[in-house]
Amino acid sequence: MIKSKSAADEVRSLLGDAAVADDAETLAAHGGDKWFANHAPQVVVFAESTDQVSKLLQFASEHEIPVTARGAGYGYVGGCVPMHGGIALSLARMNRIKDISFADAVAVVEPGVITGELQAQARAQKLFYPPDPASLKECSIGGNVATNAGGPRCLKYGVTRNYVIGLEVVLANGDVLRTGGRVHKNKTGFDLIGLFVGSEGMLGVVTEVTLKLIPLPPARATLAAAFDKMSAAAATVQQIFAEGFLPSSLEIADHFTLEAARRDLGAEIVAPGHAHLLVDLDGQAETVRLEMEKLRELVAAKKPKSIEVATVESDSERLWSLRREFSNSLRATGLTKLNQDIVVPRGRLVDVVEFAESLQQKHGFPVAAFGHAGDGNIHVNIMAARYSQDATVREKVERALDELFAQVLAWGGVITGEHGIGLAKKRWWPQATSDVSRHLHRRLKDALDPHGILNPGKFLD
Repeated sequence: MIKSKSAADEVRSLLGDAAVADDAETLAAHGGDKWFANHAPQVVVFAESTDQVSKLLQFASEHEIPVTARGAGYGYVGGCVPMHGGIALSLARMNRIKDISFADAVAVVEPGVITGELQAQARAQKLFYPPDPASLKECSIGGNVATNAGGPRCLKYGVTRNYVIGLEVVLANGDVLRTGGRVHKNKTGFDLIGLFVGSEGMLGVVTEVTLKLIPLPPARATLAAAFDKMSAAAATVQQIFAEGFLPSSLEIADHFTLEAARRDLGAEIVAPGHAHLLVDLDGQAETVRLEMEKLRELVAAKKPKSIEVATVESDSERLWSLRREFSNSLRATGLTKLNQDIVVPRGRLVDVVEFAESLQQKHGFPVAAFGHAGDGNIHVNIMAARYSQDATVREKVERALDELFAQVLAWGGVITGEHGIGLAKKRWWPQATSDVSRHLHRRLKDALDPHGILNPGKFLD
């Protein structure tokens, strides 16, 4: 933490008054993300350039002041909560799209660029940036890089890491590292890009990202179907793959999630049924048309309660707008939403849905399950009343999560697919990793951040 008022004043003299704030409202606004934890920093710095970030980290390293970098604050695991106080480093003002090149098929952006804005500008040039977290209209590229964000389209197209081909990173001592570049293939030394993508702000601060873009598919079609049971929707997913389809997205949602959406958005928007299946196809127009006809026949044979196909972009977006509102609808219940982005082998899809239902029956909490059925990344949400106010409730939730994570790991799954560890999963980090893995993480952290100033208090501490 900052040990003297003079240190805060030094930050002002170093970066200018416009870059620094320490009023109560700003400090509170930069103390958390979408998870429930909040710890105010002592100072907020609004960086506008790599040079400012470099000067700040050099100063912080010399004085051993904690620095917690943050993007738009839309994470789900408390990853940008400044647990040790110190400096919250906001990158929101570094929001320029520096270049979108059709010839090179790349975009060069600053970390504060909003994901949806990059996608829109790429589309205007008939280019495509596929990663699409549900919060794409609010979350930033820097935050996506920090957590290696995914989204529904990662089934076909991959996650953020598959599109990062160049990084500018300021290390803890202020040194500026540039690795990778505008080329789509590169084997020059170790994969330093892979080291920083997903590192949750603990190894360096990303100040520029070069992203690979791909040709924009000219056509898209969406199928939405409602079923009586979640197991029927999950079985349909397996049949879709068995018939050789590779959708760009394939999502499912359970009864509690749908009921929350009906109350929040209106019953007329949500098809009747206890389970929801959403499938996207994209590609050339004729191919998409033929594939969707066959896909519709396949799904119809499973006897859904309803089925709808959209072949126009606006209609597809209407169907997807429901999916993107699931998290907000669950929060609108008034219960604390504890979102666990677990991943299981795809063959365990039905098993994980049934296990989530058993947790609800055993522990008495409503459980909402929805997410990326195509790659086994199901969001299991424990919905708890009085979570923040009642320690007994928190203990019961943790026991339920102990069971969930133990079962997921026993199936060969992982405890997080796209949100990261942060604070929310810190308790289960040792269980989810080996001694050798944790030791290697520690050695990498010590090598790059010997004073431990970058995002302290998280899973490595």
